[in-house]
Amino acid sequence: MIFAVETMVRMGEIAASRSAGDVLVAIGLGSCIGLVLVDRTTSVAGLAHVMLPESNGSESFKFADHAVPALREKVVALGASPSRLEAVLVGGAQMFSFKGGLLDIGARNEAATLELLDDLRIPVVAKETAGTKGRTVRVHIEGCRILCKEAGGAETRLLGAAA
Repeated sequence: MIFAVETMVRMGEIAASRSAGDVLVAIGLGSCIGLVLVDRTTSVAGLAHVMLPESNGSESFKFADHAVPALREKVVALGASPSRLEAVLVGGAQMFSFKGGLLDIGARNEAATLELLDDLRIPVVAKETAGTKGRTVRVHIEGCRILCKEAGGAETRLLGAAA
């Protein structure tokens, strides 16, 4: 029997694994994007918690332009094939408004992440984005199962076989 070991991926962090018992988790994805890269053939997956679309020079995984290529490198280093990588996006909600308009960081995060994935030729096979509620994503390395739970809602499977 394999016991699950959860690794929390906080804002501006990336993590990857090829160990069957690992579960990568990003909690409270509001306007942030939880980006999962997975190679289902080798059972390698990674998760980035992207906070903002672009860095303007700052080298941090908070930003899509640093997190996306860094996550790709990390999963490839663990044995994932670049040509078999698939992406799943969770988050990108409209969480903030201010007097006179909206500050749609969630949509900007999603657009930047999608553009970077397109540049790297990584297809998006599932996404649970937009709306106004936060979400949690869980990436079970065994079976490359990706689960999403919207605040106050039920958990849904975005990828992989049922447990």
